[in-house]
Amino acid sequence: MGLPQVSLVDVASYLPGSTVGTEYFTQFARSDRMAKNEMLRAPRTRHHVARDETAVDMVERAVAPLVERHGQQAISNIDVLLTHTQLPDNPVLGPGSEVARRLGMTPGWVIDIHNGGCAAFLHMIGLARMILQTTAARTALIAASQNSAGPVFTQTEVRKLAQAAVPGDGCGVGLLVKNSEAPILDVQTRTYPEFAGDMMFCTDVTGSGTFDRDRKYWEPGPGQPCVSFTESRIAKVFTRGNRLVPELAHAVCERIGVKSRDIDVFVTNQPNRLFLRNWREAMGLPPEQHPDTFDSCGNLFAAGIPVTLDAENRAGRLRNGSIVLMAAFAHAGDFAGAAAVRWGAAR
Repeated sequence: MGLPQVSLVDVASYLPGSTVGTEYFTQFARSDRMAKNEMLRAPRTRHHVARDETAVDMVERAVAPLVERHGQQAISNIDVLLTHTQLPDNPVLGPGSEVARRLGMTPGWVIDIHNGGCAAFLHMIGLARMILQTTAARTALIAASQNSAGPVFTQTEVRKLAQAAVPGDGCGVGLLVKNSEAPILDVQTRTYPEFAGDMMFCTDVTGSGTFDRDRKYWEPGPGQPCVSFTESRIAKVFTRGNRLVPELAHAVCERIGVKSRDIDVFVTNQPNRLFLRNWREAMGLPPEQHPDTFDSCGNLFAAGIPVTLDAENRAGRLRNGSIVLMAAFAHAGDFAGAAAVRWGAAR
């Protein structure tokens, strides 16, 4: 007998606070040749978490519509809880256990997924599906929180950098159930360890764009922490991203027996306009089949896919029975994933 089917039966999301316009950053911007790079062109608006708003707060607020649609018991009886947080509030553990406490859960599986980056939602779909197919567990909640835009990219020195205006904050969640209502057709993830060292977490000491790569993030000092790429690495990341997302997306299409042009909706992470255009063209799809939340939300990292899915679902643009293909790459290209779902989510 084959493995049981698992469905992505619903998605929901949360965007914190009011919108933050690009003018917030332009008042601090300094002359920087990196600002001319197409990879760093800013969105029109984005959202920032409040200083006292935690990743657990974001997940709780994102889950609220699921509670309304499915009932509190459906959420409190979740068997599997997987979370990914871009900036853990406690550096030695993720938010999973606190999310469970806040939502009244006692799941048998609580896993905080720190790798996966912008592809973490797909990574969690694959892991949750495997657990549900191979154990007695019947339901799973997956949650992806991007909460570094406000805390990290508005620091007094970091906000001067070209990349500071690109990220936004938000949270997206998905409800998985062991049934055939909205079946997950396939999930593919791949790791590329040769690219693992190309994204830097370092300290901007001078505010002039130079970085201290020697000081550990936990060591005291005058600078401010930031994730960054050198200009040469940005070019390499761009080349990898252009290749990896269509590569994984085509692999899933081949496994489920459809042509890419026959996909109904293609949802990707939302890093910048250039990637979105190139991915859409590589798949042979028109703009209306590749939703874009970049200009309103910025780069939401791991939350980009579920937030975009939820926006499309609430707008009524995802028809039940349609094939939704999701794909993303992470960090400097060390991880990528894709998944296809026969859509049937509530809204």
